[in-house]
Amino acid sequence: MSKTPIIIPISDLRQDTSGIIKHLAASREPVFITQRGRAAAVMVSMQEYEQTQHDMEILRLLARGEKEIDAGIGYKLETVLAEADALLAE
Repeated sequence: MSKTPIIIPISDLRQDTSGIIKHLAASREPVFITQRGRAAAVMVSMQEYEQTQHDMEILRLLARGEKEIDAGIGYKLETVLAEADALLAE
């Protein structure tokens, strides 16, 4: 079962910005910010943001690889594995 998302109005963010940022860093869970009762933004910790960006870069590389395979462009397996190891080591 998934956790209930943390949803706070923007007025709470204004009043307790420091506390909310501390919570983000400790929990690594996103906080959904509402404005006038509607979703306005999502806040995540820096660690979570960096992990997401890293994951997206890997997905971009995989998508590019699929297009290159479809186009008949290829690389040696050793080269591909070396690049993958370098990305995963970051």
